Amino acid sequence: MATNVNAEALKEAPIPEAIEKQAAHKQTVDPYNVQGEVGEDGVVKAIDYNKLVEEFGTKKIDQALLDRLERVTGKKPHRFLRRGIVFSHRDLELILDRYEKGEPFFLYTGRGPSSDSVHVGHTIPFEFTKWLQDTFDVPLVIMMTDDEKYLFSDKRTIEEVEGYCNNNAKDIISVGFDPNKTFIFSDFQFMGGAFYKNVVRLSKHITLNQARAIFGFSDSTNIGRIHFGSIQGASSWASSFPHIFGEDESKSVAIPCLIPCAIDQDPYFRMTRDVSARLKYQNTNISYAKPALIHSRFLDALQGPGTKMSASIDESAIFMRDTPNQIKNKINKYAFSGGKVSVEEHREKGGDTSVDVAYQYLRFFLEDDEELEKIRVAYESGDMLTGELKAICIKELQTYVAAFQERRAKVDDEAVKLFMATRPLKWNGNPRAPIVVPQVQSADGEATAEGGDGKLTKNQLKKLEKQKQIEAKKAQKAKEKEEKDKADAQA
Repeated sequence: MATNVNAEALKEAPIPEAIEKQAAHKQTVDPYNVQGEVGEDGVVKAIDYNKLVEEFGTKKIDQALLDRLERVTGKKPHRFLRRGIVFSHRDLELILDRYEKGEPFFLYTGRGPSSDSVHVGHTIPFEFTKWLQDTFDVPLVIMMTDDEKYLFSDKRTIEEVEGYCNNNAKDIISVGFDPNKTFIFSDFQFMGGAFYKNVVRLSKHITLNQARAIFGFSDSTNIGRIHFGSIQGASSWASSFPHIFGEDESKSVAIPCLIPCAIDQDPYFRMTRDVSARLKYQNTNISYAKPALIHSRFLDALQGPGTKMSASIDESAIFMRDTPNQIKNKINKYAFSGGKVSVEEHREKGGDTSVDVAYQYLRFFLEDDEELEKIRVAYESGDMLTGELKAICIKELQTYVAAFQERRAKVDDEAVKLFMATRPLKWNGNPRAPIVVPQVQSADGEATAEGGDGKLTKNQLKKLEKQKQIEAKKAQKAKEKEEKDKADAQA
């Protein structure tokens, strides 16, 4: 597959001509292939994420943006943000603008069902998405691309990927999403109506030459693969979900989404953003909202930097079905080490945490920043040996996987039906700003989303009244403190 996008195919993120002439050993990052650069010595290097930011035309998430996120939401940034695991974005500032103003947006992510069990790498975007949902209190749509996994596999049957879809939906639910504001859908089951209309709208504005330039398709590529980008892209438009955002497309087309994903998925949405900028609703001045994105790094395979976990290679990944003993054995046997050859050399020179898989996994899963820093210093100084570092990693992963398995055991087919039912969702948005979103009526005729006519619902009024009471209490305490300080000064 070609990994680069030419300027004609994607005006928004043109790729320098020099990059078009990359040698075969350069890193490859696209929706279908992820591999670090292979040096002259045959060793695979770590993915160069700074280079991806330049090539893809995204923006780094800097400290100023993190500070604003904390200020706007009132919450400490997730550890993925604090540690640069979620490192890049498109238009996150605009999403924060909307949140501050109480203007609607939604979250969109997905999963290509390809195995009976997800691995820990698959949980990264979903764990982060849950944090975003909890932080912003907005609706979330999760796309199960069962059609993609059939189209891009020479061996899988439709029935096989449908089975994976049900199991993987249970895995996703086990992350802890709120069913009141989460809609999971299968492409096979949901295709039609407003969603299909948007698929067609998008596909009409993508030429074969553009698809080839973006995704590297050839004359032998089946037309289903070529068309799939329009399916994935159409899910980023709110008007694809009238049961959530209402039937009035003149309002819903202007509602953007925020897509948390690994950076290899970015080409789909660069394409969608380009079309969105050119597409107008029924020849009016109303543009289709561009999807915003927030990108994460890959969780390295056990074999080390420059790779990512594969659902089809058991030795490459820690699966969420693995037993504590399997986790222990995989880390001890397969996890690439940044330690030195001998204990003596390691004590003298220390280990390399930048390539050590056990340490890198702790960056993803250990919550305590101070503890992580102590481990880094101890390992790099030689005070901590590889075996000791792996033992810490094993314990952390065993705890993480066990907690997931406990939640997973409680998810049944009825829970899947609930999350996948086409129904209105309930959410509140920013408690400090009245949110106005299209009104959707449930079967009993009651409004389940906030009023599209601009009037505040009872729930909003309650929240506003509560906020006023909180502010009044704060003001009263400040006044009492001021009076006390004055009295003390006079005494």
